[in-house]
Amino acid sequence: MEIAILLFDAITALDAVGPYEVLWRVPGARVQWVAKSPGVIRTESGFGMYADRSLGEVQSPEILVVPGGIGARTAMRDPAILDWVKSAHTTSQWTTSVCTGALILGAAGLLTGLKATTHWSDHHLLCEFGAEPVHSRVVRQGKVITGAGVSAGIDMALELARLLSSEVVAQAIQLSIEYDPQPPFDTGSVHKAPPEVISLVREAVRRAQSRQGAA
Repeated sequence: MEIAILLFDAITALDAVGPYEVLWRVPGARVQWVAKSPGVIRTESGFGMYADRSLGEVQSPEILVVPGGIGARTAMRDPAILDWVKSAHTTSQWTTSVCTGALILGAAGLLTGLKATTHWSDHHLLCEFGAEPVHSRVVRQGKVITGAGVSAGIDMALELARLLSSEVVAQAIQLSIEYDPQPPFDTGSVHKAPPEVISLVREAVRRAQSRQGAA
C-alpha cells in the first residue's frame, strides 16, 4: 500500500509528520515523501524535511496526503503540483489533506460540491473552490478526507488507519503513540479561545504570509 505525502516549501512540519507517525504503522503501508524534486524541503519554521521521490516517480499512490502551511498559497498556484494532485486523485483509494492542504485540493478542483474543513483562519477560502466549510476536526466525503488545522492531521490519519485496516488496529496505533490529549489550556478551538488570543494568532498568520510573499 503506497502512501504519498506531498512536501513543498514552507510546509507546516506537524501537518506531515503527524499523519506519518500514524500511517507508517498501518500494516502493509509504505510511506513516500514526495516533492517536485527529491531533496531537502524547508518547512515554514526553517528546518529541513527530505523528499525521497519526485512527483513523476510516484504517479499513482493508493493514498494521497496533502499537508498545509504558509507555503500552501504558493503550492496551490503551481501547475506541476496541481496536475500531480489531480492525476493521483483519479486512481487513489483515498485523497486526504491536513490544514491548508485543503486549499491545494480545492485549487485542483477536487472539493467542488463537497463538505470540507481546513485551518479555522482559512475556512472562508473553501467557498472559492465550491466547497462547503465545516467546523469539524475531520470531514469525510466519498474518498476525500480533510482535516482541520495542524494537530487534526493525527485525527485524520487515525480515521484513515481505521478505514485501511480496522478499528482495533487504529486504536492500537493511537495507544502506541500515546495520543491522549489533555492540553493545559482550553483554547484549541476558535470557538473557545478568547478574542485576544484569536487576534494574536491572526496577526502571526498575517506576518508569516507577508514574509512568504516577499520571499
